[in-house]
Amino acid sequence: MNVEKKIDKVKEILKDREIAIAFSGGADSTLMAYLAGLVCKRVLAITIDNNILPPGFIENTKEFCKSLNIEQKIVFEDFYAHEDIIANRPDRCFLCRREMYKHIVKVAHDNGFSTIVDGTNISDLVQDRPGILIIYENNIESPFVEAKLTSAEVHEYLDKNHIPYSKSTTCLATRVPFNVEFDQEKYDRISRSEEFIYENTDCEIVKVRERYPDCVVEVDNLGKLKSANRTNRITKQLNDNGYGEIILNLKEIHDNEEIVLTYGNGRFLYELPFKIDLEKTMIENENITVTEYGEVLGKNYDSYEEAFADFMDVLPKIWRKMPDF
Repeated sequence: MNVEKKIDKVKEILKDREIAIAFSGGADSTLMAYLAGLVCKRVLAITIDNNILPPGFIENTKEFCKSLNIEQKIVFEDFYAHEDIIANRPDRCFLCRREMYKHIVKVAHDNGFSTIVDGTNISDLVQDRPGILIIYENNIESPFVEAKLTSAEVHEYLDKNHIPYSKSTTCLATRVPFNVEFDQEKYDRISRSEEFIYENTDCEIVKVRERYPDCVVEVDNLGKLKSANRTNRITKQLNDNGYGEIILNLKEIHDNEEIVLTYGNGRFLYELPFKIDLEKTMIENENITVTEYGEVLGKNYDSYEEAFADFMDVLPKIWRKMPDF
């Protein structure tokens, strides 16, 4: 199924419905809001302002909703007041998403919406993102998963149709190692550094990962950092911001990696980066088995394409087990 057919499938799922959308302004939720605005009876975009997302995040969501005449509700919840979140333990993303969706569900119901959707795409199901468990808990619909739309296809459609979206919507607490408490000082230092790199390189994705007193800089286009003068300016500014050694990650950031199976002799293997709840995983396909440790094994296929189609069919039926944080 090509991208256009998958998009049509999403429209079919959304058509003539009243839905609330968990809206961050990133690629996935932007495309969801855009399509919902075309075919839904009524749409409400719900955005959580939690004080730990990148600067300008809220204004970007406001501009997009205004451009499509979509109603938006912004909920302010200061996550610095949540000690379990800013403690930055390995369960930080699970706790953060649980808190956000608690507010999203309440706002949706208070405004007369019984259906809530988010922008989770099928590529997210092969990532180690325990926050996805919150979707299961709250019965959130994910039309992109149902349509088997991948992250790469989401970006392809947005770019092809010139739909603007923010490429910086991950919270800045993820820039700090686990078990290092996140605070306003770290937020300011990281956000100032990332903003300076944005302004001086035209990179579209920038992440400054603290390993205080040092930091690691990651970008999506290393070519834009080649100028010696530019590199020197960035190094000086980040030193002024409080960092010692400035380390450049030579691997570019990619946010649209494809799903690729290990395939040969009619068999395939895909290793998921999390454990599986086998009691809840109901796969009605005699060619595929799933192990507790995240191995998805297939057999008796005539081609890679046939194996891949079956894998994509069973992927949404695989329930990840709650991590032992």
